[in-house]
Amino acid sequence: MDEKFGIEERWPELFAQLDANQRWAVRQSLASAWHEGWVPNREDVENLTDVTRGAIDHAEFLRRAREAARHGVEASS
Repeated sequence: MDEKFGIEERWPELFAQLDANQRWAVRQSLASAWHEGWVPNREDVENLTDVTRGAIDHAEFLRRAREAARHGVEASS
């Protein structure tokens, strides 16, 4: 696990369209997963920021998450 979380510094363009409350909520969600061992990747961060700012709906968010999980399983096989 990385020593420093720094997710917003890593992909600032994904946070640019979020207001302060949305940025805080996204950082908190991602930090919680990071503390549990999740390694940040751009795709997951983009999906969460997209749904938070309303660019995609919850159904699309879930579709993307399932697709990412499917790719992860295939890659580990």
